[in-house]
Amino acid sequence: MLEVRNLSVWYGLTEVLRDVSFSVPDGRIVAMLGGNGAGKTTLLNALTGLVRPRSGQILFENRPMQQLHPHDVVVGGISMVPQGRYVWPTMSVADNVELGAVTRRDRAAIRRDAEQVYALFPALAERRSSRAGSLSGGQQQMLAIARALMSRPRLLLMDEP
Repeated sequence: MLEVRNLSVWYGLTEVLRDVSFSVPDGRIVAMLGGNGAGKTTLLNALTGLVRPRSGQILFENRPMQQLHPHDVVVGGISMVPQGRYVWPTMSVADNVELGAVTRRDRAAIRRDAEQVYALFPALAERRSSRAGSLSGGQQQMLAIARALMSRPRLLLMDEP
């Protein structure tokens, strides 16, 4: 499903990742462990097109991904829950959930998927008309995950869930 080969990422003159290689078979759950500053977030940012690698390859379902923009990565089947529970605090829970489906067009399928994430996270269903900023930290994390699931990813990346 995912293969990373000799990935190197630099920020300016600072090398953050050097020759990182690994693969994730279909259907597996994998955790990247490391101390603060080890490059875990940088790795996820490279996998999602937020940071351009200096060298190496990212293959998802045998397609090169390392030069794609984030929108194209999502369309290609990868979604990420970023560190820090990024939600739009002044928007409703329902609007935040629907934003996860921004790359999709089938409104009926989007509504069905929204109901599925509300079934998965009943606390969000109860608060769907509330402003996202009024949710607890745990509820905001649920919302960030729900939003990521709305793109129907084949690979879900989570940064410090």
